[in-house]
Amino acid sequence: MEKREFRRVKVLCGLFYMFCLFNFLGISLNLAGGRPQDEKVQREQSVREQGIKETVDENVFSVTEEAPKIAITFDDGPSSHCTGRLLDGLKERGVRASFFLIGKNVKENPDLVKRLYEEGHLIGNHTYNHVEITRISDEEAKKEIMDTDEAIYAITGKHVEYMRPPFGLWQEELEQELNVMPVMWSIDPLDWTTKNVDEIVNKVVTEAGENDIILLHDCYDSSVDAALRIIDILKKKGFEFVTADELLMD
Repeated sequence: MEKREFRRVKVLCGLFYMFCLFNFLGISLNLAGGRPQDEKVQREQSVREQGIKETVDENVFSVTEEAPKIAITFDDGPSSHCTGRLLDGLKERGVRASFFLIGKNVKENPDLVKRLYEEGHLIGNHTYNHVEITRISDEEAKKEIMDTDEAIYAITGKHVEYMRPPFGLWQEELEQELNVMPVMWSIDPLDWTTKNVDEIVNKVVTEAGENDIILLHDCYDSSVDAALRIIDILKKKGFEFVTADELLMD
């Protein structure tokens, strides 16, 4: 009897030791039946990990799927014949553009300049008489730029910070003296050489890429028609239209 009792105590002690060991290791014996505890824990952990993965995937998607930005710009305006119709189309599409204005046209169309400003478009300087700056003296060049700035300031109350030099020819020293930044372009369909709207549109949309700056003119009906079609096509492709300064300062 004593040996039998001793053996029973020994077995019970062994079972108690195993129970304590399993409990310390986080393993359930699941004596009551049903799904093992470790499987339940694994299932809950799997759910948590899946939730984290979905959150990460969502954040990655939102970053990688950010719309590519592009700017559409117009030179030589404002035009009493074309600019108003262009502004109507831009407003309808919720697009802000950049307009580089000729000073003498500003004087003739103050209401259009005011509308450009009020509707959030970028207004830039394109000299007073559309002159090639490198072919005139520094003093004449400064006057061309400053006279245009003053004409715009008289209407908007804001000095112009950006400059589109006619023909893309610029003198860097003027940038420092007059505190203006030149804005060039990366896509030029030469819209002023043709009235073929399809030709203008195709040249732009086939070249368009992220951070491009498109050059057009708001003094030709064909250019206005092309511009609105270009916007519709590129928006469907996922592009976001911004003003030129947003690309330069990004």
